[in-house]
Amino acid sequence: MNSAADVLAKVLEILEEHLSKTTIATFFEDAEAVELTEQKLVIYTPIEYKRSIINKLYMEPFNKALQELFSADVRLEVISGKNPAETPAVNDGGDAVRNTDMDYTFEKYVVGPSNNFAHAAAMAVAQAPGRRYNPLLIYGGSGLGKTHLLCAIANRIRRERPELKIIYRTGEQFTNDVIKAVRSPDPDATVNFRNLYRQADLLLIDDIQFIAGKDATQDEFFHTFNALYEDHKQIVVSSDRPPKEIYTLEDRIKSRFEAGLIADIQPPDYETRMAILKNKSANMDLDLDEKHMQYIAKNVTSNIRQIEGTIKKIAAMKTLMGMEITQQNISNAIKDILRENPGIKPTANLIIEEVSSFYGIDPDMLRSASRKKEALIPRQVAMYIMQHMAGMSTPAIGREFGKDHSTVLHAISRIEDCIRSGKEQKNEVRDIMNNITGH
Repeated sequence: MNSAADVLAKVLEILEEHLSKTTIATFFEDAEAVELTEQKLVIYTPIEYKRSIINKLYMEPFNKALQELFSADVRLEVISGKNPAETPAVNDGGDAVRNTDMDYTFEKYVVGPSNNFAHAAAMAVAQAPGRRYNPLLIYGGSGLGKTHLLCAIANRIRRERPELKIIYRTGEQFTNDVIKAVRSPDPDATVNFRNLYRQADLLLIDDIQFIAGKDATQDEFFHTFNALYEDHKQIVVSSDRPPKEIYTLEDRIKSRFEAGLIADIQPPDYETRMAILKNKSANMDLDLDEKHMQYIAKNVTSNIRQIEGTIKKIAAMKTLMGMEITQQNISNAIKDILRENPGIKPTANLIIEEVSSFYGIDPDMLRSASRKKEALIPRQVAMYIMQHMAGMSTPAIGREFGKDHSTVLHAISRIEDCIRSGKEQKNEVRDIMNNITGH
C-alpha cells in the first residue's frame, strides 16, 4: 500500500463500517487521490460543495481512519477547482514549491554515519545547482530520508534562488503525466508536457524506479534528462536501490545516472537513532526520559519513519488515552508499528524480550551461557525466531548469545524438529511470534 490511491481506497473501506454506502458514493465517488506524505493525504474533488461537506461532516472519521491505518498522525486535506495532478508542480519565480513538504529542510535533517555522504551531496547541489554532482541519485530503503533530502534541496533553492523553476514529481506522477499527455485529445498536449519539463532549472523525481519497465515513460524521461543535462540544469532522483539493480530500467538511463554522483542512505545507527528520537520527541512536546529513548533506539532500527511512527503512537496514547509512559506501553506501541507495517522485521532485542516474557525468565539468563533447561529451550526458540522472523544470519544470531555458528544451527534444527513432531512447541513458537507482531 504505497500510492495515494491505494490509501484512499483503504480508508473508504474502513469508513464503510461507520458511514452508509450512499454517503460514501455521494461525497467520495469522484474524489481523486493527489498526494501522500508522512503528514497528510491530499484528495481532489471537482465540486466545491462536496469539499465543504467533507470538511464539515466527514473530516473527523476520515482522519481517525487514517490514524488507524498508519498508527500515526496523518491527516486529510481536501481541494477542489483545478486538479493539481493534471500538471506538474512548478515553482515559477517565487510561488511555493507545491507537492514538497516545506517542513523538510536541511536544518531538520538528523545527520549520522548512515546518511552523511548523501546529506553532504544534497547540500552541495543546493548550493550550486547544475554545476556540481549532476545528476545526483540518492538511494536507500523506505523511510530512510530520501524524500526529506529531495525536498530540502528544493526548499533551499526556492529560498535562495526564487527565480529558478523547480519541478518535483514522484516516479508515479511523472508516469501519469506522460499517459495524460499521450491520451489527451489536445494535439499540443505532448508538446506542452515536454516544454514544461524541459524548461525546469531543477528537476526532482522521487522513486525513479517506478518508471522501470514502462517504455513510453522511460523514453520521455531519457529525452527530458538529455535536454536538461545539456542545458546544465540540475537533475536529482531517488530510488530504493542502485541503478544496476533496477533490472527493467533501460541501460541508457542507468548509464546517465552512473555518470553522475550516486549516494546511498543506510538504516540509522544507534547514536543517530537516539538523536532522531530526541529531535522528534522535542518537536511533539513529548517528555521521554533517557532510558525510554534507549529502549526505543535498541528496538526500532529499520528506518526513520518507524521511529517517528513509534513516537507519534506514544504521544497519542498519552494524550488521547491518558496512558502512562512505561516500558510496557512503549513495547506495545512498537508492536503496533510492526503490525501496521508487516514488512518491518523485529530486532533481536525485541525477540529476546518477548521470548523471556513468555517463558518467565530474565533476558540476561537467555543471553548467558547457562545450560539449565529453563534457559536452554527458550534460547533455542529465540534463535529460531531470529532466523525466521528477522532474517538474521547464523553468525549474527551467534553474536547475540556468544555462541558459534554450529551451535546456532543445532539449536534451530532442534526447534524445527520439535515443531514438526510436537504440537505444544509449535503453538508456543506461534504464540511468541504473534506477541511480537501484536496479532
